[in-house]
Amino acid sequence: MSASPELSPLFDTVADPSAPPRLAARTLSHLDRLEAESIHILREVASEFRNPVMLYSVGKDSSVLLHLLLKAFYPSRPPIPLLHVDTGWKFGEMIAFRDRRAAETGVDLRVHVNPDGLAQGVGPISHGAAVHTDVMKTQALKQALDWNRFDAAIGGARRDEEKSRAKERIFSFRNPQHRWDPKNQRPELWSLYNTRIHAGESVRVFPISNWTELDVWLYIYRERIPVPSLYFAAQRPVVERDGSLILVDDERLPLREGEVPQQRKVRFRTLGCYPLTGAIESEADTLEAIIAEMLVATTSERQGRVIDHDPTASMERKKQEGYF
Repeated sequence: MSASPELSPLFDTVADPSAPPRLAARTLSHLDRLEAESIHILREVASEFRNPVMLYSVGKDSSVLLHLLLKAFYPSRPPIPLLHVDTGWKFGEMIAFRDRRAAETGVDLRVHVNPDGLAQGVGPISHGAAVHTDVMKTQALKQALDWNRFDAAIGGARRDEEKSRAKERIFSFRNPQHRWDPKNQRPELWSLYNTRIHAGESVRVFPISNWTELDVWLYIYRERIPVPSLYFAAQRPVVERDGSLILVDDERLPLREGEVPQQRKVRFRTLGCYPLTGAIESEADTLEAIIAEMLVATTSERQGRVIDHDPTASMERKKQEGYF
């Protein structure tokens, strides 16, 4: 038996024409393997949970997750909606990018703002980073999950980002109060995921947990995934404040005595609320240049996150209280 001409590229050529065809050895790249694992996880969530949602923060990791979601269920529309917890202080470009990508992909987008925090005028300038993050991110997320009765929340956190994130399982259990116990986690031997929960409980799921920052950029480059231009170096107005370069994104950022916005060539490695997210000086204005920069980087991408420098609110503590 011989392989048909259409299938011949899939089979090895054998010396004996009478021998049965043998599948050719095909080598998957490490990006192929990461992609396959992530798609498997997304399909597992869709099949095992009653009402899952994907958290969409508009950054590079969310952009990769959205791309994987589209691939996982192509050509059908993904059965999992997107949820953006809007603090009201994201970069203006992020909001425009969010709405544009939702329209382009046709994926259902839900946006939630904490109405209590909005009524009280909670913000990073008036209330500080810790209060703003708790009210407008952590409490807002818990509201959105409760009000919509989502039982699985998919996020783009990765193990290499921060030490407490390295402790999380891929399917990470949360109790009815959305609390995480890092000392009481379900084992995931041989990639077997425990999806059983009781009423009121939920699971946070991290399909790209095993990816690195460099993997994310290589995949964005390979798949030509759109990302906000804030990731690319450009001349932008910034002030140097408490060791960070803060972009003057709109008129709400009050300048301190002696501060004068300067045009500096900067970009962002991570995106969040703009008064709490520091830029880095960089010449990387293309995907190729960003990847080259990543190859020699020796600092964490979250070095610019002001909330990570607050010793009274460590990432692990915030995660135990419900932060993503």
